[in-house]
Amino acid sequence: MFRKSLLAFAISLGVSTALPLAASAQDVAGDVPSFVQNGSLTVCTNPTLPPMTFVKGSDASKPEGMDIDVAQALAQRWHAKLSIIPMDFTGLFPSLGAQRCGMVLSGIIQLPAREKNFDAIAYQDTALTVVARANTPPITSMADLSGKTIAVQSGTSYATRINRENEALTAAGKLPIIIQQYPTEDQVVQQVLIGRVFAFVSQDVELYFRQKQLHGKVRIILKPDYPDYRHFAVYFRKNAQDRIMVQTAIAALEQDGTLQASRQKWSISAQSEQALTQDESASSFNWSAFFSALTSLAFFKGACITLAVALLSHAIAIVISIPMAITLNGRGNSVLKAVLKTYVSVFRGAPTLLQLLFIWNALPQFFPIFREQWFTPFLATLVALAINESAYQVEINRSALSAVDAGQELAADALGMSRKQVYRHVIFPQALRIALPPTINDFISLLKTTSLASVISLQELLAITQVQVARTFEFTEYYAAALVYYLAMVFFFLFLQKRVERRFSWADRKKASANAS
Repeated sequence: MFRKSLLAFAISLGVSTALPLAASAQDVAGDVPSFVQNGSLTVCTNPTLPPMTFVKGSDASKPEGMDIDVAQALAQRWHAKLSIIPMDFTGLFPSLGAQRCGMVLSGIIQLPAREKNFDAIAYQDTALTVVARANTPPITSMADLSGKTIAVQSGTSYATRINRENEALTAAGKLPIIIQQYPTEDQVVQQVLIGRVFAFVSQDVELYFRQKQLHGKVRIILKPDYPDYRHFAVYFRKNAQDRIMVQTAIAALEQDGTLQASRQKWSISAQSEQALTQDESASSFNWSAFFSALTSLAFFKGACITLAVALLSHAIAIVISIPMAITLNGRGNSVLKAVLKTYVSVFRGAPTLLQLLFIWNALPQFFPIFREQWFTPFLATLVALAINESAYQVEINRSALSAVDAGQELAADALGMSRKQVYRHVIFPQALRIALPPTINDFISLLKTTSLASVISLQELLAITQVQVARTFEFTEYYAAALVYYLAMVFFFLFLQKRVERRFSWADRKKASANAS
């Protein structure tokens, strides 16, 4: 409570000294920050960090938590409509820099390194903790972790901070701390629960909230006193006037009790750490959670989005690849052929995830039109996967066209067929039989690749699964439910592939029998 009072006093003091500046700023720019565009406040968040921001129910598009309460209070104060954009943690600051959102509120520590590029205003006290399994004895310093493996969430500042400890350990002739990074906080916790790592690094408020979910299986073994890890902050693009307005708003929310009410609502207080070690029985597999996930509307919608993205992007890829394959299969060399070969090489060589992140986060830097609301995660995923898949489909189609006997084309030319007729009646039907099996195989691979879209907040099947796991910590049950959905889709297309191959095989045998007779 003393630290919260100190934080409120510091904010109030800063606001009181800035009131004249705030008044003049409002006279110039109005009574709302510049990032409130067209009466709308857009906030980016990663909804896997309870109690700050997480999905409490089944609708992944509606996160809850203290951060969401703060965002709603700020939007109400500025008479703006609130728009929440859930996304992967690593995409938060790139999206803020690309002006896809006006603020980032996601339980993020206020650090000087981040304030070099963005403004930050603190709103909640916190402390860094080292957490291990319940039977692990406490340690006295970070040096006691020498040679041990620690899990952290990728994109956070924890790895950088531990590396600073490693420099001191190395200088003292000791083994460094081994760092393993995972994309989400729930995966970090899971590594300790299954015994893969010794401990993980997190924030105290999250551990207090997760007591019941973790069934007393973990405990805090160290709270290192890091001055840089004492406050959660709201981040926004650098602007002196905006900083004053946000600082004034946060101070007002502290003074009128809004922030304190949210802390009580989400149990953000210095609760007894012994509660983390209370052993609660938990079944090895929660069949109720598994069947609930399997039959939930959220999982069904996620599977539909996964299937829609795969079908549409593959259809677009086929349309793009056919004229490219015909050109590459033609005789001679040309500048166009060289360009197409470069296209195929680049998009086959670059990782699919990198292409997806480039289209989502880098394109808005060069072309501001891609910052607009119309460029949704669904559309970005569709573009990225279609372009990537077309490079592979070109090679499939080109190989199929090359496999058609050249004598077939010569015979068609001798019959006086036009080039259009040659391709339509002679080459394409034969090439289709050759291209279809690898095309279906490629589609099945694409269906699974759609899971990468979870990093840009597309609410496909894997993203829904991760959100629910972060909410409940029922790892096995929700992963098993997602596996059932993926296998059902894949097995359907494998069955379809067998039927198509059998159909073509039957047609070939029939023609062969007719020719023999």
